[in-house]
Amino acid sequence: MRTVTVRVALVCLGLFVLSALTVSAVVNRVTEDFLNQQAEETVGAELDGLLAHYRQGGVDKLVQVLRDRTSVPRSPDLFVLTSPQGMTIAGNLPRLPAGVGSDGWVAFRTAGEGAGGPGGRAPAMGVMRTLSDGHRLLVGTELGQWQGFRNQIVRALFWSFTVLLAISGFGGWLVSRHVTRRLEVINRTTRTIIDGHLHARIPRSPNDDELDRLAANLNDMLEQIEGLMAGLRDLSEDIAHDLRTPLNRLRGQLELALSEAGEEGPVRDLIQEAIAEADRLLDMFGALLSIAKAQAGYQQMPLTDVALPPVLRRVVELYEPVAEEKHIALTVRITVPAVVRGHEQLLAQALANLVDNAVKYTPDGGRIDVTVASGQEPGTTDVVVADSGIGIPIEEHERVLGRFIRLDWSRSTPGNGLGLALVDAVVRLHGARLVMEDNSPGLRVRLRFPNISLQETEHECRAEAGEGDVS
Repeated sequence: MRTVTVRVALVCLGLFVLSALTVSAVVNRVTEDFLNQQAEETVGAELDGLLAHYRQGGVDKLVQVLRDRTSVPRSPDLFVLTSPQGMTIAGNLPRLPAGVGSDGWVAFRTAGEGAGGPGGRAPAMGVMRTLSDGHRLLVGTELGQWQGFRNQIVRALFWSFTVLLAISGFGGWLVSRHVTRRLEVINRTTRTIIDGHLHARIPRSPNDDELDRLAANLNDMLEQIEGLMAGLRDLSEDIAHDLRTPLNRLRGQLELALSEAGEEGPVRDLIQEAIAEADRLLDMFGALLSIAKAQAGYQQMPLTDVALPPVLRRVVELYEPVAEEKHIALTVRITVPAVVRGHEQLLAQALANLVDNAVKYTPDGGRIDVTVASGQEPGTTDVVVADSGIGIPIEEHERVLGRFIRLDWSRSTPGNGLGLALVDAVVRLHGARLVMEDNSPGLRVRLRFPNISLQETEHECRAEAGEGDVS
């Protein structure tokens, strides 16, 4: 029900049902009017014939004709002739129906007489006429035969409507299924592109229909975007590489100047501050290169099966001395052997950034828990870094994943605002998700990796999404 194709199919089906009901109502009404008109013409013709006999031979002739007419078995025609005093003289009705007054058309029901059958009540219509000598003549007909014909038409319309509804519903389902399958291919390919695989393209069918033209336009747009991204990435890498060389040379010269400076003094302090700034710039360029490498995608780097627990233990051991200095309890708990398909160095750098942020923003005496366990979603493994620090407001969770984003309270601490951006790029590279949660107090960062079997299947599907046609 959430798909556009299903909603469109249901709207079309609803319009068809409304149209069919309208047509059925019109046909039913026209049929009913036509049958009533035929019944009136039949009764009128019968009355004219009886009046002609009356004019020829009087009441006696009329009584003889009525007896002949009522001798026909199971006839729907109804007759009654009464004297001026109201006594029944002839006919197959014992008396005038109740409620029949002046001359004209009347509607009534037979009650145990005539073609209605003993004890039956059948709808009927007729015309009353007062003769010149005061006798009263009622000529009518039961509507059963007319209603039977009308009911047959209604049944035919009902079954025709039912068959057409079933055919329309099945046809709408086929069209919806076909269009949904085509759109799902586009959605799956665009999801692959969003995950960083700009080389993927939307397959086309040989039909050259609207969806194929949409796919062609999207593929052309992706070609241009991929070219622009590649140019921007190459430019960033060139700038980073070109600037790292003079920065390293500058840092070496500062180290040489520091060695020649005195033991103490303002000059030595300034040189040390300049070296620290050079290190910060080198770290920044290194982070930018790592992000560019992560965003380059699988096709530009070798992938191996990486066991996360050993990588995580090495990262934690690296930060244990810093945590001990701040009296922070740093614990590791690994319950599953998590193995992912990816790049070990980038994974280690991303995990190091998370632990580094946790140690940096957790006050003295706090706690940091690093956990590797089965994910909350089937077929996933969660790597969780939870601290008891100052945390990040929920409304800032998305924003801090951008480059050079630092919150106001973090500007007094060392950093360049690239740590979480690098983590997010590496996580996306490995088909995982980064989720930030409130740890009350502190922040809980959850990296949700797909299990390696699922990941390999996903890579194969993504590879196939760029090839072949979809009919």
